[in-house]
Parts: sequence; C-alpha cells; structure tokens
Amino acid sequence: MATRVIGASGLARDLGRWRDPEPDGDLPERRPHRPAYLALAEAIRLLIHDGRAPLGVALPSERDLAATLGVSRTTITSTYALLREHGYLISRQGSRSTVALPPAVAHDGAKPTRGIMALMAQPELPTIDMTYAAMSAPPELHEAYSTALQGIPPYLGTHGMDPVGVLALREALARRYTARGLPTEPDQILVTLGAQHGLRLLLNVLTSPAARVLIEHPSYPNAIEAIRDVGARPIPVPLRPESPDAGWDLDGLRSTARQTAATLAYLVPDFNNPTGLLLDEAGRAELTAIARDTRMTIVVDESMSELNLSEAPMPAPVAAFAKGSEIITIGSASKSFWGGLRVGWIRTNQALITKLLGIRSTVDLGTPVMDQLATVHLLEHAENILERRRGQLRAQRAALLDAIAENLPGWHAEPGAGGMSVWAQLPSPVSTALAATAPNHGVLLAAGPRFGVQGAFERFLRLPFTHPEPELRLAVKAIATAYEALSPRAADPLQPLTCY
Repeated sequence: MATRVIGASGLARDLGRWRDPEPDGDLPERRPHRPAYLALAEAIRLLIHDGRAPLGVALPSERDLAATLGVSRTTITSTYALLREHGYLISRQGSRSTVALPPAVAHDGAKPTRGIMALMAQPELPTIDMTYAAMSAPPELHEAYSTALQGIPPYLGTHGMDPVGVLALREALARRYTARGLPTEPDQILVTLGAQHGLRLLLNVLTSPAARVLIEHPSYPNAIEAIRDVGARPIPVPLRPESPDAGWDLDGLRSTARQTAATLAYLVPDFNNPTGLLLDEAGRAELTAIARDTRMTIVVDESMSELNLSEAPMPAPVAAFAKGSEIITIGSASKSFWGGLRVGWIRTNQALITKLLGIRSTVDLGTPVMDQLATVHLLEHAENILERRRGQLRAQRAALLDAIAENLPGWHAEPGAGGMSVWAQLPSPVSTALAATAPNHGVLLAAGPRFGVQGAFERFLRLPFTHPEPELRLAVKAIATAYEALSPRAADPLQPLTCY
C-alpha cells in the first residue's frame, strides 16, 4: 500500500506563522532573524510532537512545499536534512521521507498505551483524581432504581437475559432520536453495556487483523486501545482545537480514507473527548458524503451529545445526514447520568444488529434489566436532570479556567462547545513527566500521549471539570506545584535545533 502523504497546503495551514511567531506568554522571545530553514524545521518538529504530523506519514515533496510556502527549494532541502539529522524524518532509498520521533522520545507507539493508574505507585498524599471525566450520580438516580424495582415483576417470570434490550428502553431511545431529527424505530436499537462495549462489538464484526481504522487525533484512549486489541491499526487524522469552526480536517479525512483504503472510522463529533469540539451541520453533511464516496463506515460516538455547554442549538445527529447505512451511532447513559450506570446502545440497521447478536453471546448475555428500567425513568425526566447538570458543568469549567489562568499563566486552555474536559496546551513537551510527578503533590493526571498514537501530545494535558469547584482549584494549584518541581531542563520550552 502506498505511503500516506500530508498535502503541502494542509501542512502550510498547520504551520501558521512559522517564520517569526510572536512571543507566547512566558516563553522567551524567539530570535527575529533565524534562517528560514531553521525556523521551518522547528515549526515542523512542533507539529510532530503535537500529533499534527502523524508518525509514519510522508511529508510533501520538496518542490510542492517550496511552491506552497513561497520559499526556495534549497530551504526545504535544508529543512528536511536537519530534521533527518535529529531523528524526526526517516528516508529510504526510492521513497519519500516519513515522520518519526528520535530514539530519546520514550513513547514510540510500539505498544498500546496503558492506563495511568497502572503506571504509578500508590501516592503518599490524599489525591484529587483528574484521570477520569465523569460526574457523581444525580439525586434522581435513587428514584430511578426505586421505580425500576416496582416495574421488574413482569420480567421475573423470564430468564432475564435479553441480548437485544428491553422494549421499553428501545422505545424510549427511538423516541429521543426521532425528536432530535433522526427518525428511528425500536428495532434499530441494540442495548449494550455502555458505549465502549458497543464499540467493541462493532469492531469484532466490522474489522479484521491489520485493518485500518481512522480516528480523530486526539481521541478517547479506551477507543484507541479497543481498536488495537482486535488487531486493527488506528490511523490518526489531526484535529485543530485552536480553530473551533474548522476543527475537523475533512479534506484530510477524505484523503486519508482514500490513501489508506480504510473501511471504518471512529469519530466523536459531538464534543470530542478530550477537546470538546463540536462538528457543525455543514461538516456533518460533508462527513456522510465522505463516508459514501470512500465506501467507509463511520462509527459516531454520541456519549457526550447531551452535554452542550454553549448557547448554540445542537445540530441533528450525524446519521440524520446519511442516505444509507454508512453511519452507525453508539451512545451511553454514563456521561449524561452516572458512570456506574452501565447502559449504552447501538443505533444501526437490522441486518447489522442480527450480525452483532450472532457474536454477542461470546462476550456477554445481555444488559441487566434493572439498569435498563432505571435508564427508562431517567430518560423520561432527562430535560430537568440534564439542564441542571449542564449548569453545574459550566460553573465548574469556569472555575477550572480561572484557576489555570491564575496559577499556570503560560498554559493555554480554550473551552470547547461542550463535554467534560478542556485540552490544555503546556509551554513545553513535559506532559508525561508532569503526570509522573503529580501524585507526589496530591493530584493524578492522564498524560497527553494517552489520547493519541505514537507519542503525540507531549505538550497537552486533558483536564476534566467534573469535580466540585473547590477540588478543581486545589487540583490546579497542585499541578502548578508539580510543574515547578520539574527539572529546569524539562520545564523549558523546546530548544531550537542545533546546527552543526
């Protein structure tokens, strides 16, 4: 298969003001008269560290990039040579130069990322756990289970194992989809043990070993691991959180689908985890067109779809723009109501549901009836519950951003349109080092590379705002203390490439 190539125009767009970027916050002012090849090499290196130029992907030809940037071909030749010298490009005889990371970078992407809790020793101090984005249960949950207990007698005369899901819940979900602009029948719904379980069922049916699955970059870590666990290969398509109106590179998605012959994609267009980005209506129409044109099935994760924290109305579900079965939707009650409520669903065509049922018995025998009935009650009272929770999340997000501005002035943390976290950019690529030392200061963190592949996002950190405001302020103070405790060299911004 041909090597995937970054287009010259796309690279130029992401490079931005690469010649003489303005000083940034507390970072030292860059020298104003650097050679063009050195400035360009530094800018490309930052794109590699941030996951904008994924590993294994070829850079544009020297001729194309020179023409696009308006520089001489000699400048591009010198830039690529310097990047090769420092291990950021690999060249092979007769083929393009491909993006790499130097051996000194610990995250080489050879193994799936592991949960942060599995990698750290037990901290000595009481800690605030910022590795998860989930809220505590709403008061209505107790009533929901009480109602479920009253409604369970009709099911006690059966074996209680229904791999499709109880009809009452499927009807409630179908009504909710229809009200959102996506006409749905109950027999288009398969109830699962959460969105993650639904994704795994779909991967078992729709992929094969070595298959390529397109993902946003950054993306949900557990989804990345699920793709790897079935032997498939996640192919990153970078997001641009700094441009909320154009956060998804749809041209890049189309190009990547064609170049890799990927037949499946996993995307979170409803408040991407971790950035909170929302794909607009025009983007949704274009996304479904891409799926049709490339014959690629897209699994859309709507776990965060009820957490709109902006004033703008929500667009219709992505599947509402589809003309066939190119869009499969998965959802969950965990983010909307409670993480301990392990109820999710898949919305798709009946033929695929039949295939999923054929393999489900090898994984589980159905979703607990009590949990399903409790979810029915919560959906009947969803508007009041969700409006209150959205207000709570808005207040907590404001507290988190204020604390970051006060305690970490060199960091950038732009709020997304919704979701449960902000994607904070650090002045330097020390996310893993910071996550390693943070427990000693009373906070647990999930390092940026957990949300990408092949060592990307060392300059980023996901910070959820699901804790109460006082805990969030304490957590940020602890992060600031941990950041200051890093070695001076680790805390410095990326040093310019040395020219020999």
